Amino acid sequence: MSEADSTVLVIDDDPDLRASVGRLLRSGGMDVQLFATISDFLKSDPPNGPACLVLDVRLPGQSGLDLQRELARAKRKLPIIFITGHGDIPMSVQAMKGGAIEFLTKPFRDQDLLDAIQLGLSRDRAWRENEKALADLRERFATLSPREREIMIQVARGRLSKQIAHDIGIAEATVKVHRSRAMQKLKASSLPELGQMADKLQLVSDEPRRS
Repeated sequence: MSEADSTVLVIDDDPDLRASVGRLLRSGGMDVQLFATISDFLKSDPPNGPACLVLDVRLPGQSGLDLQRELARAKRKLPIIFITGHGDIPMSVQAMKGGAIEFLTKPFRDQDLLDAIQLGLSRDRAWRENEKALADLRERFATLSPREREIMIQVARGRLSKQIAHDIGIAEATVKVHRSRAMQKLKASSLPELGQMADKLQLVSDEPRRS
């Protein structure tokens, strides 16, 4: 497993376990940051690349489940793998409902941890790629003129060129020119793709599209 651009964050108050997990993950080519407390973790700078968190449930002071809720409130997306020596079913259910990748009971198999981390990193990588693509799309959308934006939204709602022309009081040919320019700026190869871009930008409500 080679994850040179990835970081695994480990929070556990057991120094032997931290060291053991650190050795295991570094042998797989990953960057590892080890923390004894949640407070130490919160003081650190977030990784720039894909990351996931290996988190002990029971910690002095704030618990792992408390941190999971805190990250959710802060809208900080970070895949979490819980580990515990004293797990129970209600605790694991709560963790999984909160979006945890896995809930492992100590002592766990190295491969089970590695598999969970691989899944967590792949999810974080996919999320980051989606966010980057959306940011690029927003930048392209910002280059559209007000009229091009208006027509893009109408097209996404399923309105035909002649209907749009009637609605806003311009010639149908002019609508098509604006639509073509919007598609060029957004790099949309088809009208369905233009509609998908509008959905990603949340330009259209959930109302049924008209034809």
